[in-house]
Amino acid sequence: MANLNEMFKTLKATASLPDDSPMSLPGYFYTTPEFFEFEKNTILHQGWHCIGRADELSNAGDFITTKILNEPLIIARGDDGKIRAMSNVCRHRGMQLMEGSGNTKRFVCSYHAWSYARDGQLVRAANMENANFDIKSCRLPEFSTEIWRGFIYVNLSENPEPLVSQLGLLDDLLSPYETQEFRIVHVAQEQWACNWKCLVENFMEGYHLSVVHPETLRGYTPTELCTKGPSGKGFTSYHANYPDDTPARGHGSHKLTPQQRHRSSLFSIFPIQVASQSASLLVSLALRPVNVERVDVRWTMSVYKDDLDEQTIADRIALWAQVNQEDRVKLEKLQVSLASSKAFAGPLASDDFEGTIRDFHKYLAANGNQPNTAH
Repeated sequence: MANLNEMFKTLKATASLPDDSPMSLPGYFYTTPEFFEFEKNTILHQGWHCIGRADELSNAGDFITTKILNEPLIIARGDDGKIRAMSNVCRHRGMQLMEGSGNTKRFVCSYHAWSYARDGQLVRAANMENANFDIKSCRLPEFSTEIWRGFIYVNLSENPEPLVSQLGLLDDLLSPYETQEFRIVHVAQEQWACNWKCLVENFMEGYHLSVVHPETLRGYTPTELCTKGPSGKGFTSYHANYPDDTPARGHGSHKLTPQQRHRSSLFSIFPIQVASQSASLLVSLALRPVNVERVDVRWTMSVYKDDLDEQTIADRIALWAQVNQEDRVKLEKLQVSLASSKAFAGPLASDDFEGTIRDFHKYLAANGNQPNTAH
């Protein structure tokens, strides 16, 4: 098995191949625990992580909890209307404060009843007598947070590059859809037995659509109609175009062109979010890598204002649940075969079908090269 230095050289070489002869990565990039630890300390620690949609936290005191790598988080809307990502660890002796989601006036520790305001400020520590303790200077640490097009993003690093500065062309692509106006209608959480990169790559290529989804997607988004979309420093995209004789799936914003109403635009905000935007429907998968062969998936569905009736929404939820299950079955089988010593790198298809995978590999190569980490 290649060591980390050799693996990173292979990654850089793959990302640097000529545009007309791209290749996939060998299987060991998806099955080597040491490489996953390397990713955690570089790409995943430094990247922006999608948490969910801002309208999940509509009111002061609304909160959800999650865990990114080793950091338990509370994402909450404060009394000032601001959404914050705060450490879900009590400042007393490290107990996790909250579980699940809901609405609360205070974050209260179940161990010794330390109580924090909605903005993370400690407001009560009963029977605490300590000369070095000042309740006014004690609060839950915060992590960098951005709201973009209605999505909530969190970054674990100290001084991250702003997310929005990495998304110029993607912001232009989504602008006419008015993505920020979509309202959430469904949330589901699953764990898939595959490497997180396999899920990103699968979601972001149209080459498999007609084969893996013959009943669910082929009629609307056949492989042969897929076209590459814009890409940039922090994202990639492609268009799953509908056949001419297929009706548009909802009207959506008045700003949309007929062409935009007649396709789904799939995008990935690196490293860890994949999503599908159409006129009336927005589906996003926020990934939480657990280990080299496990990834937690939180997927949400949002709809454009009141464009779809309740039965149509229920049908779309059922359809996407089936599509996700079809992908999951394939990726869990793939994870097993990638451990083979014969899982060599293979040729990628044309830019329209698998160019997004090449974009992803370029991102991995550019953002994993940190001093004294590949050893």
